[in-house]
Amino acid sequence: MLAHALASELKLDVLQTRYRGHAAEATASAVRAGVELVIAHGGDGTVNEVVNGMLEARPPFEGPPGSHPDTAHTHVAHSDTEAPLLAVLPGGSANVFARALGLPRDPLEATSVVLHALADRRTRTVGLGRADDRWFTFNAGMGWDAEVVASVERSRARGLGASPARYARTALREYLRQLRRPRSLTIELPGEPAVPEVRLAVVCNTDPWTYLGPFPARTNPGCGLTDGLALFALRSLGPGTVLPVLREILRKQGDPKGPNVLSRNELPLIRVISDTPVALQVDGDYLGERSEVEFVSVPGALRVVV
Repeated sequence: MLAHALASELKLDVLQTRYRGHAAEATASAVRAGVELVIAHGGDGTVNEVVNGMLEARPPFEGPPGSHPDTAHTHVAHSDTEAPLLAVLPGGSANVFARALGLPRDPLEATSVVLHALADRRTRTVGLGRADDRWFTFNAGMGWDAEVVASVERSRARGLGASPARYARTALREYLRQLRRPRSLTIELPGEPAVPEVRLAVVCNTDPWTYLGPFPARTNPGCGLTDGLALFALRSLGPGTVLPVLREILRKQGDPKGPNVLSRNELPLIRVISDTPVALQVDGDYLGERSEVEFVSVPGALRVVV
């Protein structure tokens, strides 16, 4: 139905992905071949792959020679007219990036919005984050949340669904494991002393950055797709810290605070270091374990149809 609606207005080629990484490979090939518009229909993992494929084929930004991300802004490497457009049609369980763009949750309604936007030549430029060499659209994390993503991915590989209930059960199990074997992270921010003994680090590119079913989870209210990166970190995973923070995160106007909460907005760079490798996830996709990750804000990285 979606393809039929799109093909009535566009010259359309449809590709159904078959394996992990296929969307990124196919998108990069299409962009190199001169495709002007890529439409991603799927969950946030599919959207992330498509974005990474687009920016691998046509990197949008580069820093001035000899610059460092915490001391200099990035700049456009080529004009907007050369860069392909991205459109997103929600097809997953959370669809965080699509919701951040203001698209309807129903894919048919979102298709109508996209077609009208194309007819009106209506686009929006958004910023992205980069975790070393991997782009992310709304969120990345090291520690507890990444361990949950890794565990759910293993469950999905066994044919089990990634429901909100499964995420909640997995989060509780991984939380108890983290209490027994806490990980220690050090966070470095531009112009601030390093913060050691951190137990969880989440880097956001939008607010909210995830949903528990229909309910948003908010760690950094006001963080947006044009505002740089936001950091949410916990110095303790003890129940006295975690329970009040969880209640606040799930509140409609949540804004978690506390002595063990580290929160910053509008950051160009965040570096997270660990003595032992810890799990890393980007946009809900597990990337393995890392000892050091540099998260960089790239303003205006992508043009989307909306």
